[in-house]
Amino acid sequence: MTNLLIIVFVISLIYMASAGRLLTYTKVLFIQGILLSFIALLELTHDISISNLIFIVLETVIFKAIVVPFYFSRLIVKNKMSNERNADNPNFFAIFKVALIIILAYTLSYNLNDEHLHITYFTAAISAIFVGLLMIVRRKKIITHIMGYMVLENGIFLLSMALGSELPLIVNLGILLDLFTSVLLFGLFITKIDELYHSTEIDQLSGLKD
Repeated sequence: MTNLLIIVFVISLIYMASAGRLLTYTKVLFIQGILLSFIALLELTHDISISNLIFIVLETVIFKAIVVPFYFSRLIVKNKMSNERNADNPNFFAIFKVALIIILAYTLSYNLNDEHLHITYFTAAISAIFVGLLMIVRRKKIITHIMGYMVLENGIFLLSMALGSELPLIVNLGILLDLFTSVLLFGLFITKIDELYHSTEIDQLSGLKD
């Protein structure tokens, strides 16, 4: 069952790369949050305490699947943003890049040949991390960079389970606080940039002066 959820998660990365509408990205983040909550529930039941498991599941459902996508949707509507896709970054090349990342991630995890390493989790984790980095590097809108950061964090979440299902409660509290603060600050930043420059693309930052 967990392998099926991981496969759906990887498919969501490919779909996210091919999508052009920003609201579609928020829907994919919602789906990923739900998938991660089920994966954590199925995978960590016998490895950690009930209180820690409940916190992790609630964190992924409430924060990753509900709060963050809803907050991003409000920002997109408020700032009248719609599409991210541009002519110099067509769907085919975006899908090809993500497919190449997935293949390389699987090859890497297979060649590591570590009995303590879960190949499926590791492949999905590395794929999500590099897809998140690709979104940050290649996309132009600031909000897309933040979403790429969220995809990257989802990959780190899976990576922790790939390396032994160890997710201490205090570590999760630190990650949750860091993400919550970052999302709020970036949301405020986007709004202020739009008010000043009437644009939310990263190119506008080159015009900022001390």
